[in-house]
Amino acid sequence: MECKLLHEDDGRRTFAVIMKTGDEVLSAMTNFATKEKIGAAQITAIGALSNLKLLYFNWDKKEYEKIPVDEQVEVASLIGDIALDPKSQPTVHIHLVVGKSDGRAMAGHLGTAYVRPTLEVIVEELPAYLQKVHDPETGLALIKAKEPLHA
Repeated sequence: MECKLLHEDDGRRTFAVIMKTGDEVLSAMTNFATKEKIGAAQITAIGALSNLKLLYFNWDKKEYEKIPVDEQVEVASLIGDIALDPKSQPTVHIHLVVGKSDGRAMAGHLGTAYVRPTLEVIVEELPAYLQKVHDPETGLALIKAKEPLHA
């Protein structure tokens, strides 16, 4: 994984994070966010993946169901965010749509995925920190906006 600061203005940064074959997306992005001390950001990306698991939140069971995708796929759309978890550690949340070799698309929450051959990620830091808090209805940690720490 390579990382380059593209722009910085008034405490807001924009990065390009370029992943290579074999990089696991969520762990690489979490390591990047921790190293750069990012508490709030938007993520977009294009590229290709293999051996991924999409997740679908089953409302009735209040748990994620795994959807394995055991083939090479193109990333048609990848969006997400970085927020602080309840222990104030950066956490990465990604949704994506991938295209299969026959043109069919699959979508969901990203569980695990391995880059093959590249994933080009743009990370745009936001001016306020985002904090995840436990939501009793879903059992999930959901985002709650907070005031900036460096106001």
